[in-house]
Amino acid sequence: MIGSPTSAARRPGDAAAPYPAPGGATPLPPRPLLEVSGLAVHFPIRQGLFFSRQTGTIRAVDGVSFTIDRGETLGLVGESGCGKSTTVRALVRLLRPTAGSIRFDGVELTRLEGDALRELRRRFQMIFQDPYSSLDPRLTVEAIVAEPLEAHGVGTARERAARVAELLDAVGLPPAVAERYPHEFSGGQRQRIGVARALALQPELVAADEPVSALDVSIQAQIVNLLKQLQQRFHLTYLFVAHDLAVVRHMSDRVAVMYLGRIVELARAEELYRAPLHPYTVALLSAAPVPDPLIEARRRRIILSGEVPSPAAPPPGCRFHTRCWLRERLGRPEACETVDPAVRSVLDGHLVACHFAEQVGASAEQRRATGGGNEDAGWTDGGIGQTKGEAENPRSRGGRD
Repeated sequence: MIGSPTSAARRPGDAAAPYPAPGGATPLPPRPLLEVSGLAVHFPIRQGLFFSRQTGTIRAVDGVSFTIDRGETLGLVGESGCGKSTTVRALVRLLRPTAGSIRFDGVELTRLEGDALRELRRRFQMIFQDPYSSLDPRLTVEAIVAEPLEAHGVGTARERAARVAELLDAVGLPPAVAERYPHEFSGGQRQRIGVARALALQPELVAADEPVSALDVSIQAQIVNLLKQLQQRFHLTYLFVAHDLAVVRHMSDRVAVMYLGRIVELARAEELYRAPLHPYTVALLSAAPVPDPLIEARRRRIILSGEVPSPAAPPPGCRFHTRCWLRERLGRPEACETVDPAVRSVLDGHLVACHFAEQVGASAEQRRATGGGNEDAGWTDGGIGQTKGEAENPRSRGGRD
């Protein structure tokens, strides 16, 4: 068994250290594990082959702020191209942020380079979206899972082999598969290998970038329930990105909704699904079916007009105003086109970036999107299509994922 990657670092499950207080005063509450403020990731648009010049900027992520507490799961949702994956890659420093602050356990990540960044990376890891391209086809499973340990010089060869066997067992794969290659596995099995690799260094934070979107529905259920079991077993903190709103509801304590590079709503999962307060969130929820036929019969989908604006030329004011059903219903208020709405707290812990969020809360569109605003709004929180036994035992189905 390989010990802690950092001898002085606090391990998952340890009590979070409070902020120091001067003069022996009562300590302040524990700090969040991850604090993101004003994060921006921009990409230049260039023209010309030999004399290249910048002609514009893609604002993929443009002012994202949130926190994640220890042991929490924050879900990140939004349509394709809104900046979810770019946000995740910037947080783990696979992309260099253009602006903003990323503080991991009080340490500013944007200022770290070289060995200092490499050392801290042991404490946060990533699960990639594509289980096929994220695994090196030339390496065996043992080499893939042990690669982070070798890169950080953790353990002897025998200790690393033992750690690989332990990790494979934790994700529901027999240790005998260690000598096989990625092409010999199904998509679900490959994603289990990716999860094992992410856990190799005993991280505290795992950023999961749409880890089930490339899998079929039955396999999604197995991977999602596996992630929840691993979170409880290893006291993990998750940033979980997905398109499937039912999966996000099942996984998350809080949910953040992104649109065109910005977070437009953030709230506790049960509250956001029961009573969304941003027009875009209402439209997003209305497009996703729920498994309760009685509630589904009462729901009405909101069809948004127009196309998503280009992140190279976001509209002024509220970025959603060009497609907003609420703006049309209110007679096109000027503030929507001229004033960029700040993220504000409408209810306790319910953050919304909308000038007229209170109008959404009293709208027929909200009731129709959620099926009448009942407590669960038809969104299941149990097994995502699995029986209790299957949810508790990742090997219960048998066969290949």
